[in-house]
Amino acid sequence: MVTEASKKARAGKWKNESRLSLVRRARRIDRMLAETYPDAHCELNFATPFQLLVATVLSAQTTDMRVNLTTPALFAKYPTPEDLAAANPEDVEAILKPTGFFRAKTKSVMGLSVALRDRFDGEVPGKLEDLVTLPGVGRKTANVVLGNAFDVPGITVDTHFGRLARRFGWTTEDDPVKVEQEIGELIPRKDWTMLSHRLIWHGRRICHARRPACGACPVARLCPSFGEGPTDEETARKLVKPGPFS
Repeated sequence: MVTEASKKARAGKWKNESRLSLVRRARRIDRMLAETYPDAHCELNFATPFQLLVATVLSAQTTDMRVNLTTPALFAKYPTPEDLAAANPEDVEAILKPTGFFRAKTKSVMGLSVALRDRFDGEVPGKLEDLVTLPGVGRKTANVVLGNAFDVPGITVDTHFGRLARRFGWTTEDDPVKVEQEIGELIPRKDWTMLSHRLIWHGRRICHARRPACGACPVARLCPSFGEGPTDEETARKLVKPGPFS
């Protein structure tokens, strides 16, 4: 049993951690998660950069599974930015309604389609500074597209990534941009995209927001937050969600 005193003692172990120790621990956690999730990948279905861009925008405030159930009909009817830019908004809203916030999402995906048509010759740009000028596209979405459609390393700070980065003691920041910057200094650039997938997979499957399955966590001995959830392995195993989430 993990007591409050033992939890505080454990957290204190890393309170005055040196920079070198932090970097080594972060990279070791990444390697362990790589062994745990060798098949980690983006769980949004896509065939082109445009499809991934739209799917990622639609994934806000809903699940990847819901997006994957919705996008086939959308892309069948509007396969290109030009097609979606010229669509009837009410028709698009009807398709996107299951994803929630469908009016705002319709405005975003149609707006970014217009921008792609008018400013980028109908092609999704491969640079972050261009992507973030598109309606509904922030750094998180841009990094998803860059990392998975263009093989340009990027850190995707979603709710799972931010939560785990703080639990691991990698950062104390809440602002996604600051989290991205701090983690980028711990992990080699070439590993950023896969690190994002691994933390998101781990957050969805084991390190849950409300009740993490600490007793079933492969990186428990390197985590300052061990004990936030059940530490008994049998109890923790019941909390593990195996997925897939796509």
